[in-house]
Amino acid sequence: MDRKSKFSTSRERATNPLVWCAAIICTVLTVAVIIAGIVTFIGYLVIHPRVPYVSVIDAHLDRIQLDYAGILEIQVTILIRAQNGNQKAHASFSESTYTLGLNGRVVAQLVASPFEVGKNSSVDFNYVVPSSPIPLGPEQAEDVDMGLKSDEIIFDLKGGSRVRWRIGHLGSVRFLCRLDCQLRFHPLNGTYVPSRCTSKTK
Repeated sequence: MDRKSKFSTSRERATNPLVWCAAIICTVLTVAVIIAGIVTFIGYLVIHPRVPYVSVIDAHLDRIQLDYAGILEIQVTILIRAQNGNQKAHASFSESTYTLGLNGRVVAQLVASPFEVGKNSSVDFNYVVPSSPIPLGPEQAEDVDMGLKSDEIIFDLKGGSRVRWRIGHLGSVRFLCRLDCQLRFHPLNGTYVPSRCTSKTK
């Protein structure tokens, strides 16, 4: 007796229109993201943006005096440059504040009002920093006295500026330029020992 093979058949289900709509939307979004990435990349190559920065380009120790009571008086001149290397965008600097420290003690504060730096340009700030008489503890006074005798005084310069600049039609960028470096001087003649002191973005 022949056995007849039985086949089970099922009706193909039609694809839900919502699935098609979701697929089309995902495809359009993917293409849009790719196009936006290509446009951004081409814009970057054309504009070639450079991050603005601040740096110490010169300084001078005008006066430093430590009396027998441990009272310190100083005056320092610091030349800080804000640099904008972008050829197609201005840069705005604000909240520019720096502190000058000696042996862990803040001796002066440097502040600048908001300012603009033009395309491919720079602005220099010549800070003349006199300090009020600063009473030092015995150890601090001893450290300063040793620095005077060895003809090397080291100050700590810390602080930064908030920067904003527009990259063509790609939008604006905001970040913080931070300075954290040491300034070395020869107190006998007040000369500054040149060293790299340039901001880092954050």
